[in-house]
Amino acid sequence: MMAMTAPGKSPLLLLDGASLWFRAYYALPESITSPDGRPVNAVRGFIDMVAALMARTEPSRLAVCLDLNWRPQFRVDLVPSYKAHRVAEAAPGTPESEEVPDTLTPQVDMIMDVLAAAGIATAGAEGLEADDVLGTLAAIERRDPVVVVSGDRDLLQVAADEPNQVKVLYVGRGLAKAELFGPAEVSDKYGVPPERAGAAYAELALLRGDASDGLPGVKGVGEKTASTLMLRYGSVAALREAALDPTSDMAQGVRAKLVAASDYLDAALPVVRVVTDADVSLSTSDAIPAEPADRKELARLAAELGIVNAVDRLVAAQATYGA
Repeated sequence: MMAMTAPGKSPLLLLDGASLWFRAYYALPESITSPDGRPVNAVRGFIDMVAALMARTEPSRLAVCLDLNWRPQFRVDLVPSYKAHRVAEAAPGTPESEEVPDTLTPQVDMIMDVLAAAGIATAGAEGLEADDVLGTLAAIERRDPVVVVSGDRDLLQVAADEPNQVKVLYVGRGLAKAELFGPAEVSDKYGVPPERAGAAYAELALLRGDASDGLPGVKGVGEKTASTLMLRYGSVAALREAALDPTSDMAQGVRAKLVAASDYLDAALPVVRVVTDADVSLSTSDAIPAEPADRKELARLAAELGIVNAVDRLVAAQATYGA
């Protein structure tokens, strides 16, 4: 198994909050309820994930990253179809929101209460997605190696060896089948240039499109063709330059597809790239506390929600890895 970080180095662990609690919600049955009958499957599953990920990565610092705006306006302005299929129906004049199962929404507040009582930091940036928070915190970190955990492949673009090591633990198929990616693994699996694997992965996604985010991609260019083009030309900028160069040996069919998609490529590149200079705010220090911030409140929540065992595992992980 690929080592998380260099020996003796404790990482900064960055968790994609919504990505993980959605997975917890669907992984566990709604029959898991609190003593008063409220579903707590996502709460229990998420808290167990946090404890398990701490045991797996042995961090000294941790932040759960949040969507303060799951569909940022600048991305919608550039590509109107961005996440449009995931917008919940709303009454005229009310703000749009993401379609979320009715029984998950109240559990998010429960998760926030448990994290606050435990003293575990949450992080957000006004007007931006968790991807941008993760991208920024990974990009600015210089002290410790970073492990980003998400079920969203878009985050593979943050994998890096320099100026600081950033690895991505991809949990799209569940925690038991999680895959750890550094730049070499991104390059090997997706067929992008190894010397700029993270940035190249974002450009690969731009070319092939991403149905889950409402990105159409270049018509007629799938993942295999996108990989071939990225390996040959190195970047979207270089392949677009070749498409416009009548002396290049680019196939006419590919050339025509790229030229036809010119407006899309201009607009969508900033959409697929995560922001790396967001104004991120943390609820508290990202240093893992060895003791819960409010042990009495945490015990009350654990009893009220019927998640005593999960909370005990979290507190044990804090005692092991906290300072």
